[in-house]
Amino acid sequence: MFKFIEKIKAKANKAVVSAKVVAETALTSKKGEGYIDTAVKWIIGIVIGGVILVALYALFKTNLLTTLETKLNGFFNYSGT
Repeated sequence: MFKFIEKIKAKANKAVVSAKVVAETALTSKKGEGYIDTAVKWIIGIVIGGVILVALYALFKTNLLTTLETKLNGFFNYSGT
């Protein structure tokens, strides 16, 4: 029974030491990405995407849609002469 308790103590001690090493490594690590970096990347992506969508909308509204509207009106305003 004594050996069984000693084995359990050794396993518990090993688990505590292992957890301590993992915690120390995580706390002292200077590698990684912070929340602010990720937020800035998301904001930049959203702003650039919005600018691209506005530019495409302006392009379609001014150049392509007016030309298309003129041609369609020409098809449907057929006078028969």
